[in-house]
Amino acid sequence: MTLTFPNSSRSYDEERGGVRFTGYDGMFEVPFLVEAEALGQGSGAISEAGLLSAFDAARSSIHDVAKERYSGGRRTRYILTAADFR
Repeated sequence: MTLTFPNSSRSYDEERGGVRFTGYDGMFEVPFLVEAEALGQGSGAISEAGLLSAFDAARSSIHDVAKERYSGGRRTRYILTAADFR
């Protein structure tokens, strides 16, 4: 199967300083977290609204990177960092 993103939901994760979203491989949920730095948000200027807005603006490229990371094998969760977007 292939990874899809039929649900546009995303949520702010204050503890991790990022945005969580879910992909699906058939009936399996695949959880992701995008770190604030990957969204262009510095560690001192993290805000929920800013992170969610940055995620929405880059959603397509975030999904592309998520698919690349997922193709490397199934894991419990995936954390996307700034290095993944270079």
